Formats: sequence, C-alpha cells, structure tokens
Amino acid sequence: MQILASLARALRLTSDERDYLHRVSGHSAPDRTAFTDYVHPGMLRILDRLDDSPAFIVSVLDEVLVQNDAAKALLGDASGFEGLERSGIYRWFADPAGERHHYPDADHPQRSRVLVASLRSAYGALGERSRAGEIVRELIGRSEEFAALWQVHEVRRRFDDHKVLVHPAVGEIEVDCQALLTEDESQALVVLTAAPGSEAASKLELVRVLGTQRV
Repeated sequence: MQILASLARALRLTSDERDYLHRVSGHSAPDRTAFTDYVHPGMLRILDRLDDSPAFIVSVLDEVLVQNDAAKALLGDASGFEGLERSGIYRWFADPAGERHHYPDADHPQRSRVLVASLRSAYGALGERSRAGEIVRELIGRSEEFAALWQVHEVRRRFDDHKVLVHPAVGEIEVDCQALLTEDESQALVVLTAAPGSEAASKLELVRVLGTQRV
C-alpha cells in the first residue's frame, strides 16, 4: 500500500485515478477521509513553484507529506520518520527534546494546546479506530501534559498567523504563516514568509543558503 501511495504521488494522480490504481493492483481503494499519504496534485503544483519560501504539505495529523528544500533547511528533513513518529503532534509530546527546539521555550505551552486541540478535531472526524485514535491512546500513556490537555476538550484546527521559529545557526526567526487547505480540509499547504527587507527575511535567506551548502 505504501508503494502504491508513493507511485500515485509521483505520477500526480487524481483521487479517482489513485483509487483505480489500488483496485487494479488487487487492493481496496483507500478511505479518502483517513488516507493521508496521498498528496493532492494541485497542491504539489503550487509547491513546485515555491522555491524561495519554506513550504510543506501536512495532513490533519501534522504529518509532513512533502516539503521543499527551504523547509528542510529551516525545520529539518521529515522524510525519515515512520509510524506514529510521522506525526508532529505525536513527536511533540513523545519526544520533547527532539521536537521542541524549533520553538522558543516560552511558546511551548501555547503550542501544546494548539496541537492537542487540532488532534481532537482530527479524532472527531476520523474516529477512535483511526490513526488519530492510536496517537491519542499512545500519548495518554506516555505524556502527563498531553493527558491533562486532552481532558480540556478544546477542539480547533487552525494555523498561527505569526510564529517564532528557532534555527540552530541563526537563532530566532519571526515568520508569517499562510495555509491553503484542500476542499475537504484533509491536507494543508503551509508557507512561511517574512516581510521583504526585514531581518527575518535575511535570516530565512541565510538558512536557505546554509541548507544548500550542507547538501
């Protein structure tokens, strides 16, 4: 199934074409609500045109499905994560030391609230037997912080309009965050920008150059 998902993404297949590929390969068509590895081809075409700004496409579980080089330079390459660790929500609570360094310490509590509220939204849409439910069950047993926030029953899915990110080489970078959602809101194209001529814009350009040099 994962190979078929990768093939559908590489060929930029539509949802109907992807379903047909699964059926002719002897598999059932994936649930369009729960299946998160498929990337909408229209989103990919937009991402292809975003060379200078960090941009990436995420699922409702904060799984990075694809990212451009600028995003990899700023936030790291997410392609190596597997299983539940593909979800940024899961990593935030299961591996705080490995995930939270991208944000200033003072912003961690608010970020935690936003992520749990977003997960509850996905949980309500996908159900307790989905991957969202699996993440919830796992984190309740691993993180007291998550368990406490889950009991608040806050539900929302939104992206911060403005945030501060931390890069190990250039420090804090203030960025604006724009998100373009698919029609069913199952995926979002997130673009991080800074005002032209600003210190933040210079830092983003430096990060992009440093990332290119590392490659």
